Amino acid sequence: MLEFDSVSKSFWTGTRRKVILDRVSFRVDQGTSLGILAPNGTGKTTVIKMMAGLEKPDEGVITRTSRVSFPLGFMGGVISRQSAMENARFIARLYGLDPDYVEAFCRWLCGLGEYFDQPIGTYSQGMRARFTFSLMLALDFDIYLIDEGMPNSTDVEFNRRASEILAEKLKTATIIIVSHQPEILQKFVRKAAVLMDGRIRMFNTLEEAKKLYDYETQG
Repeated sequence: MLEFDSVSKSFWTGTRRKVILDRVSFRVDQGTSLGILAPNGTGKTTVIKMMAGLEKPDEGVITRTSRVSFPLGFMGGVISRQSAMENARFIARLYGLDPDYVEAFCRWLCGLGEYFDQPIGTYSQGMRARFTFSLMLALDFDIYLIDEGMPNSTDVEFNRRASEILAEKLKTATIIIVSHQPEILQKFVRKAAVLMDGRIRMFNTLEEAKKLYDYETQG
């Protein structure tokens, strides 16, 4: 379970205070995946980082009783001067997993060849995204956090393998995905919410959430 209780979050932009959440409360139970529709600039990434514990609320309480993943594509725990191999083994030890398994899994899924043994700082954005997604899939979580869908990879084989593995994990795990595109959410969830003006409005179906989202964003 992941629960927000009267959570507020805002930033000072230099000219005004930008409100991301204003006393927001909602709960995601294990087994019920959730999609959150939000226009660009409303704080999607901030909210998903708060779910993972990477950002702290200004007010309110965030409770996690399940194992919650780091957001897909998050590079904060990855050391750029080290190789993918070194990072995979380091992260495995942090989570108490077999470093040989995590390294082998990531090496196979990434398909980076000799680059897997090169510093991550030399990777293209797409290569980095493939590695971090592979790393997330190598670890077992109850709730997986995804910001804007699959990594932007031109590698068709990687996309196929990663999608199949994620689909298999979602048979027993829960996903929370935020995006400004309803078509991305419908691949993963049925229940949805809308993040706008510091509020999160929950709906039982994606179709209901999309009606409000379209009305607010398209006028």
